[in-house]
Amino acid sequence: MDVETKMGVLMAEMPGAKRALFARYHLGGCQSCAFDDDETLAKLCERAELDAGEVLEHLLASHEHDLTMLMVPKDVAAREDVRFVDVRTREEHEAVKIAGSEFFTQEIQEKIFKEKPGGVVVLYDHTGKYVLDQVAWFRGHGIENAFGMTGGIDAWSREVDSKVMRYRVEV
Repeated sequence: MDVETKMGVLMAEMPGAKRALFARYHLGGCQSCAFDDDETLAKLCERAELDAGEVLEHLLASHEHDLTMLMVPKDVAAREDVRFVDVRTREEHEAVKIAGSEFFTQEIQEKIFKEKPGGVVVLYDHTGKYVLDQVAWFRGHGIENAFGMTGGIDAWSREVDSKVMRYRVEV
């Protein structure tokens, strides 16, 4: 990863990069500061009058931090103190889910924030691509034992429980 990396590649390799760019530099969150997948980090920084090396350093540090908020499916499966929270759509949850998981609602969130449960709270989505924002939200509200599952329910199905049906979301 360097400053000539295209933003699409960077976003795919570092799922929390968009959040990190917006939080520190106000880039990528609205139409006036947007970027496209083919633009390099260097070009984006040039347009925004930022030092590309500093921005890359920030992104790499943010990514390292993000990795501390994730657990791989096999490590999750090895634990006995897991509370699964499904952050996908209701339709996805009703179609296929990890046994014992709860569908993420405002009520579930409030209950977890109030209870501050022991063990680990593992949030999962379909592929692990979008779960970091919810984990950061939980941790920001004092749930330090919240983690996202890398690869989401799809990885769980491939690596832990093949009885959990795999699927593809079509837009």
